[in-house]
Amino acid sequence: MKKETLEKIFEYASMPLHGTLSRKLRKGIQCQINEGKVYSGSTLFLGDDFVRITEADSNTYYAWEGIASVRTIGEVEK
Repeated sequence: MKKETLEKIFEYASMPLHGTLSRKLRKGIQCQINEGKVYSGSTLFLGDDFVRITEADSNTYYAWEGIASVRTIGEVEK
C-alpha cells in the first residue's frame, strides 16, 4: 500500500493536536495495523520514515513500508 494512501487513512481516523505535529485518534474510532493490536484513544505521529503510536504506557513504531493493512473501526449508530 502506498504511503500517501496510508497517510489519508490515518488522517481520516484522527485529528490534529494543537501546537504539535501529532494526531489523536477521534472519539469512537479505533485503529488496527497489520491485523495486530487495536488502538483506541492513542496519539499518532506520521513521520517521513515511520509511524509512532503513543499510548499511556508505551510507544510503538512502524516503518511505512512495513504496513500491509490498516483497519479503522467505528462505533455503530443505533
